[in-house]
Amino acid sequence: MENEKQSIETVRHSLSHVLAAAVLEMFPDAKLGVGPDIENGFYYDFDLPHTLDPEDIKVLEKSMRQIINRDFVFDKREEPKPQSIEFLKASKQNYKIELAEKLQVEGVSFYDIKNAETGQVIFIDMCAGPHVSSTRDLRNIGWKLDKIAGAYWLGDEKNPMMQRIYGLAFETKEELNSYEQMMIEAAKRDHKKLGRELDLFSFHPEAPGMPFWHEKGMVIWNQLEQLGKSIRKKYGYTEIKTPLLAKNSLWITSGHWDHYRDGMFTFESGSDVYCLKPMDCPFNVKIYQTKSRSYRELPIRYTEIGRNHRKEQSGELNGLLRVQEITQDDSHIFLREDQVAQEISNLLKMVKEFYGKLSLEPIFFLSTRPDEGYIGTIETWDKAEGNLRNVLEQEGIEYGLKDKDGAFYGPKIDVNIKDAFGRSWQLATIQLDFQLPGRFGCEYIDENGEKQTPIMIHAAAFGSFERMIGILTEHFGGAFPTWLTPVQARILPIADRHQEYANKLNADLLAAGVRSEVDDRSESIGKKIREAEMQKIPYMLVVGDKEIEDNKVAIRKYKVGDAGQLTASELIAEILK
Repeated sequence: MENEKQSIETVRHSLSHVLAAAVLEMFPDAKLGVGPDIENGFYYDFDLPHTLDPEDIKVLEKSMRQIINRDFVFDKREEPKPQSIEFLKASKQNYKIELAEKLQVEGVSFYDIKNAETGQVIFIDMCAGPHVSSTRDLRNIGWKLDKIAGAYWLGDEKNPMMQRIYGLAFETKEELNSYEQMMIEAAKRDHKKLGRELDLFSFHPEAPGMPFWHEKGMVIWNQLEQLGKSIRKKYGYTEIKTPLLAKNSLWITSGHWDHYRDGMFTFESGSDVYCLKPMDCPFNVKIYQTKSRSYRELPIRYTEIGRNHRKEQSGELNGLLRVQEITQDDSHIFLREDQVAQEISNLLKMVKEFYGKLSLEPIFFLSTRPDEGYIGTIETWDKAEGNLRNVLEQEGIEYGLKDKDGAFYGPKIDVNIKDAFGRSWQLATIQLDFQLPGRFGCEYIDENGEKQTPIMIHAAAFGSFERMIGILTEHFGGAFPTWLTPVQARILPIADRHQEYANKLNADLLAAGVRSEVDDRSESIGKKIREAEMQKIPYMLVVGDKEIEDNKVAIRKYKVGDAGQLTASELIAEILK
């Protein structure tokens, strides 16, 4: 399986070089950025003298196929760094020069695409590889150019904007076709589209990346919040609430100022600098510090619905999936070292319970120490990673590895889910932190009367309410489970004379805790049913002369149709179940 994955990654990376060769053929003065393989395909960034349009994409794709059919080879060579930089300067590839100058190596590798017989080189790129041996290896691959987008050089908005060309690539043409069909269906389920159609939320330019929640969207929000609070209460968590902003001195102590300053919203007030909080952990530490703690009190489990703000580049915002106002079901546990295994085990059980309620299957990953920027000693990191690995194995949980993807203060267990289209999303996280409590001087008194530093666990089950609701909206295509949907039942009187019966039925449903409403418009019953179907309401309750005579209601279910008749009490019991 790993070899197959590496093979398709190599194919995708090779296609990115073929794309760059085609672009240079069309625009000889093009400046090359970077061109990696990515999930489902590849891209390459270019600084071009011309703004690309869809017709250019067609021409480039045709040129790529011609290059592939001519059977060029990929030839790797290595040059000393000084000569490599001189070559790039002669080629006027400024972006590549910048990358080469940052390399901490003596030799720089290049890949030539060339004619094996004549030695004619059509493209040269500085690259570590790997690549396929020849363009003939790309002939039976399912691939196509997909779209054009803007991208800042190296992802920094202070840098020039480049044009990014995306391509799709799969091992077979059948896989490509299946993926494209899946994307057509996914577009119908786009949470931004469904959010408008179902009146759940909206976005406005005055508050970019900060969703406005409508009445129906708040029903979903509150149902999830209630679910989370009930489960965390069962596991012994105490709810707290902390401020939205603090002086930057708090973030300097925690270490976040050095690592996340550019992602914080800051402002000056007098001689002080304040920050809207991007995360909750330092605030939870301050509550822990309000009194002396004994080893008998630990573990202390805090939880809050944390409203945080993180500055994102405008091009990275994506509906509910990437926002600037983020709401987390945040938890922070202060504990002794001998309690770590049990608390991590409980958190894993809690996550499974959460996701079971949402009909989602959690997928676990261990994220390890970053190469640079981390705080603490390697020995402490090794111990923390060992703690997490041991609990995962003791619980019999299969897990993948996210190498070097831990937080700057500690390793973590990340939890992904796959949606209805097989797309993977990272949501929950469990982070083991041996660093922050010590930076703040947190203490507890042990059984010998000595001061000790507690350990801290950061955890969130939903990850963020915004992303979770966005994912669930697409996963269910807007047809939420009955317990989560904003309107569970809509009563549809056939004529005005049926209105009184419909209103009484609605009152009975509301009193029983069912979220119901009456469509009392003077419209045909057919139109009322069609519009209820478009709103994806689980129960459509038709009321006419026969229903009044029988003291019942005719049931229609979303995407099922006629489901017979029930009395009000039978209907209420079914919906509540």
